[in-house]
Amino acid sequence: MGDFLLFFLVGFGAQIVDGALGMAYGVVSSTVLLAFGVPPAAASASVHAAEVFTTATSASSHVAHRNVNWKMFIPLTIAGVIGGVLGAFVLTSIDGDTIKPFIVAYLGVMGLVILWRAWKGPSKTPTSPKLIAPLGLVGGFCDATGGGGWGPTVTSALVGTGTEPRYSIGTVNTAEFFVTVAISATFVWALLSGQWQNTGGLMQHAAAVAGLVVGGVLAAPLAGWVVKLVPVRIFTWLVGFLVLFLCIYQGLRLFKVI
Repeated sequence: MGDFLLFFLVGFGAQIVDGALGMAYGVVSSTVLLAFGVPPAAASASVHAAEVFTTATSASSHVAHRNVNWKMFIPLTIAGVIGGVLGAFVLTSIDGDTIKPFIVAYLGVMGLVILWRAWKGPSKTPTSPKLIAPLGLVGGFCDATGGGGWGPTVTSALVGTGTEPRYSIGTVNTAEFFVTVAISATFVWALLSGQWQNTGGLMQHAAAVAGLVVGGVLAAPLAGWVVKLVPVRIFTWLVGFLVLFLCIYQGLRLFKVI
């Protein structure tokens, strides 16, 4: 029950921030799971299992509030699905102890990206349509391998190159549902086919996954509303510092400093 309540709060808070920023649910949740000793592949699978539910609810909210740019949505989603499947396959093919330092470093970079976005603010240069698909491919791959990163990679790029934040966040969050389903299906395939053997962390943390699901789903309907009302810059600074703090903590544990 303790794990459920803790991750209920993590899932709820992360999804509220995700609704305001178009990022952070996967990054924050994955970083916390890694800090609790869950192997990287199991952490990513856990987060994406939860995100199947939260992204569906969040996407419905953004569609209802007309926050989606459908011209960007199609190439972004197709490329994101391809990148996500490739990333999940790579992650389940590599030993968790080998890849964990790289995942912690990657999440630290994501924290810096979030802080950079908070400091720089949006640009007035519009996003080139030719960049949408490559951006989705990279974002999907990073999201699967890092257990999070779709929002920091894709939303930051879109907002940073001048796309209106409302439509960037709404489009990215809606596309994320399809990317998440594809990544989760790849993890299931890897498990059933015997490609992925190290599932202990996933099975032992069912309560944490359930907490992420329930907390995220309850918060997700607020996403479309929050993105219209909340000033996002303060949220951005706070999330960036939170992710960096958790990554530094996990890095110190990884190298047995603490």
